[in-house]
Amino acid sequence: MHPIIECAADLSQALKDVASVEPTFMSVPEKEAALVALTEARSQLDGLTLRVLAESDDVAAARGMRDPATWLAVETRTTSRAARRDLALARALVHHPGVGDGLAAGVLRAEQAKAIVDAVDALPARVSDDVRDRARSTMLSMALEHDARDLARIGKRILDIVAPEVGESQEAKELEAEESRASAALEMGIVEDDGTGRCRGWFTGPASMGKMLKRQLLAFANPARHDDAELMDEEGHLKPLRQRLGEAFLEYVERFPADRTPQTAGVNATIVVTMTLEQLLAESGTALLDDGSRMSAGQARRLACEAGIIPVVLGTRSQPLDLGRTARLFTKAQRIALGLRDGGCTAQGCDTSASGCHAHHDDPWSRRGLTDVGNGRLLCPRHHRLAHNPRYETSIHADNTVTFAVRR
Repeated sequence: MHPIIECAADLSQALKDVASVEPTFMSVPEKEAALVALTEARSQLDGLTLRVLAESDDVAAARGMRDPATWLAVETRTTSRAARRDLALARALVHHPGVGDGLAAGVLRAEQAKAIVDAVDALPARVSDDVRDRARSTMLSMALEHDARDLARIGKRILDIVAPEVGESQEAKELEAEESRASAALEMGIVEDDGTGRCRGWFTGPASMGKMLKRQLLAFANPARHDDAELMDEEGHLKPLRQRLGEAFLEYVERFPADRTPQTAGVNATIVVTMTLEQLLAESGTALLDDGSRMSAGQARRLACEAGIIPVVLGTRSQPLDLGRTARLFTKAQRIALGLRDGGCTAQGCDTSASGCHAHHDDPWSRRGLTDVGNGRLLCPRHHRLAHNPRYETSIHADNTVTFAVRR
């Protein structure tokens, strides 16, 4: 039997021998020694496994598979992603023998080895072999005191340590490249309602954006701003940081000054809640949002404590909705009223929301049309252009929707 197979069999048997041993009654020093020794043994086993994996292309060929990682994933019920990650590290270690030796000796962890290999391989092509060797040796020595996360950070600036004359200019280039890639990949997605009354979202952007957002949310979550009742959960335990950051994000969104948000078609980003005074004061009830969804009256009352209430009352002197010929453009109050009435673009078949629409005069202002809600309607930019295009005829239907047709 091959020595490596015998080693694996001996390890398996040794582990079976202690499988029934109860660690509960071990002393603290014994537990400490066991945990360190087992971690080192696992590193040695990782190193040996990676050595064999790196030399197993013939296994893939014999089984008609693309690479040994594919075969190993199937045979051991490992995920393909994990198996390929191991294969990539195994192949990289062939070119970094010192790193593999650290794993074999049990003084290096697999994740540390990956951080070192990635850092050295990321050095620019113009760096000499001597500088690469120094970078590798330096990081190996630092691995005795730093974990993989620290090593990854050190690796980004390793040239500053082993070759300062190269490091500064290289770091600037790498940072510019990172920032450019991050800006190009900037995106965000929001699921407004996942069907359980919750929203979900994700975003990708520059690291600086994440740091700024987290710093702001930590300020909202600062325990000094909250009493014990707000910091504790229902069982009297301190809420985990993730939950407190979630609450901070909610507070951040709800308390952001409405007059500081950019305007869309003349109205700040505003959620309009429609309900009667009786519903607002009642113990139970619902409120209608301008997108057709609903929230509980209790939630609306809570929001009313944090933000101003926009009364949707037609014809009040505080917010006149019919301006006649005194103004050409629709006011914010009129825009809100049109949004509540129309719900979005009034062109048949168009689903553009109210916030993406323009306020249009049915009877044009240029022809003495009034700036009144009754003479206004919401149209998306595309349909608004059609409404003012003399080639098209606009038809208003009984349900207040419009259609366009080329004039004959």
